Amino acid sequence: MHTAGVLTCDPPPPPPPPLAAELSTSINIKEPRWDQSTFIGRAKHFFTVTDPRNILLTNEQLTHAHKVITDYREGNVSPGLTEDELWRAKYVFDSAFHPDTGEKMILIGRMSAQVPMNMTITGCMMTFYKTTPAVLFWQWINQSFNAIVNYTNRSGDAPITVNQLGTAYVSATTGAVATALGLNALTKHISPLIGRFVPFAAVAAANCINIPLMRQRELQHGIPITDENDNRLGESTKAAQQAISQVVVSRILMASPGMAIPPFLMNHLEKKAFLKVIESQKGFFSFSLVFATPLCCALFPQKSSMSVSRLEPELQEKIRANHPGVERVYFNKGL
Repeated sequence: MHTAGVLTCDPPPPPPPPLAAELSTSINIKEPRWDQSTFIGRAKHFFTVTDPRNILLTNEQLTHAHKVITDYREGNVSPGLTEDELWRAKYVFDSAFHPDTGEKMILIGRMSAQVPMNMTITGCMMTFYKTTPAVLFWQWINQSFNAIVNYTNRSGDAPITVNQLGTAYVSATTGAVATALGLNALTKHISPLIGRFVPFAAVAAANCINIPLMRQRELQHGIPITDENDNRLGESTKAAQQAISQVVVSRILMASPGMAIPPFLMNHLEKKAFLKVIESQKGFFSFSLVFATPLCCALFPQKSSMSVSRLEPELQEKIRANHPGVERVYFNKGL
């Protein structure tokens, strides 16, 4: 086209939109998204792991996440998958499938069920603690729930027989309930305020009994240990002892904000309406659980470690003979 002696032309068509780059297969989804060497990084990780909304996920959503993660680990990236979607799929996957066995975990045993389940059970324990039948019933409910959680979040991939599981359950619940009843008997000889701390003392003592008994196979036969590259080196009972000790500490501290402070609150409100006392107690406990659960899980790394020199002597010799450069081993401590 000519205009006043000037040659003009139509503008060139816009270039086609660039193709979306395929997601890299080098993202390490074996590890959490955040740095686990820091408490803040572990807290971010466990706020995601313990998110109660995860228990509302459907089987279709879990199956989809399982496929995305399985495919990605095999080097197959779903078309259009973004990094954020990959991490979301990982945490959905991790919320429902055991890290060692790969099996789908029992719904109420998952860490995402901790807040709603503990909120209900412990609220009842703290409200109905004065009569022996009530203590017996709610402690049995609580320890049965704890047994499920301890079994679901155990470390290792060795199978457990029905007899072993049944024996562990009976031993754990009987020992924990007996301890609670014994402590409850003390309330007749102490002030009402001190008596309100009995449920917390019972929970703390019961955790020291329930967790080791439900995970006694690990203490007897050991848990898998690996090098930093996830190469399996053997099974260690020393690692199991450290793992279970860390879990016991975390669980006791997890219960402390919601069970150590409300006694003061309830003592103040005991002359108020019964419903107001219950609602105040449950409200504070629920609030504290939302934060205490992930923060206490974050006290120790999920992928725990220890020096080779602290392992059993025969295992030390085996590792030094076959893997001379390894000075530290790693293991899943459970939750």
